[in-house]
Amino acid sequence: MFDEEIDTPVIKINDERLERYGVELFIKREDLTDPIISGNKYRKLKYNLIYAKDHGFDTLLTFGGAYSNHIHAVAYTGKKFGFNTIGVIRGEKTEPLNSTLRDASSYGMNFHFVSRSTYRNKNELSFIKELREQYGNFYLVPEGGSNPLAVKGCTEILNEQVKSFDHICCACGTGGTIAGIVAGLNGSKKIWGYPALKNGGFLKDDITKLINGFNSSTYENWDLILEYHFGGYAKFTIELIDFINEFKKRHNVQLDPIYTGKLMYGIFDRIRLGFYSTNEKILAIHTGGIQGIKGFNERFGNIIK
Repeated sequence: MFDEEIDTPVIKINDERLERYGVELFIKREDLTDPIISGNKYRKLKYNLIYAKDHGFDTLLTFGGAYSNHIHAVAYTGKKFGFNTIGVIRGEKTEPLNSTLRDASSYGMNFHFVSRSTYRNKNELSFIKELREQYGNFYLVPEGGSNPLAVKGCTEILNEQVKSFDHICCACGTGGTIAGIVAGLNGSKKIWGYPALKNGGFLKDDITKLINGFNSSTYENWDLILEYHFGGYAKFTIELIDFINEFKKRHNVQLDPIYTGKLMYGIFDRIRLGFYSTNEKILAIHTGGIQGIKGFNERFGNIIK
């Protein structure tokens, strides 16, 4: 289980918009970790599943929205590695299921739909107890997969080539990925997180706790860039969509509108605004999430090309 070491490629982005500012931009293609369990989801789940198997669990339970990359990844992981899976889904059930939930269902995941108000109790012991009474014993994977075991997995995004860059950037949802990168670099380089959520500054405390829970350390070489959420989680503008489509046309790299599209837009904008010095090298972590495009286009009219 997850016994293969995966070292994803790093590619250079050749773009005249970068050349005029004298900086170099590269992407680490974590979206290529696995055709289905792609990007940071692969890294976050790796040690959680090893722990679950070693401790005799046969069922995984986790939380997410109706279009969650995490729900999709846990469902497929369960099918691939022989776990039953339960997804506690935020919001009422609607028919037909969207593409993310259709896939998850086809992988064998059972759904437990709850209201948004009930979903806010996902970290409450009383709510978890109710779920155990209904479903029996299970291994609890937190929303987004972020816990110290996920941080451990995300340290494996790094390699010697990654450590040669001046700046490392990644999108943030629940914070586990950037926590792993910060911990893995052990205080070196400058690391920038781009939250996909409006008012994402609260993540700073969450990320600090994740790092500390992994290696009892704190670091000062990272920060969050809060200006590129485009209105909040799963919100977008036509300008963002045009950027994503143009980026794919220019560089043959698919970005998603929830995370990596906002990340890359923000990096290009900060380069334009002069936040990076001439001859500096920037690395963006492509955290996957491509499965979500199908559901996004179902909702908004096939606008991601």
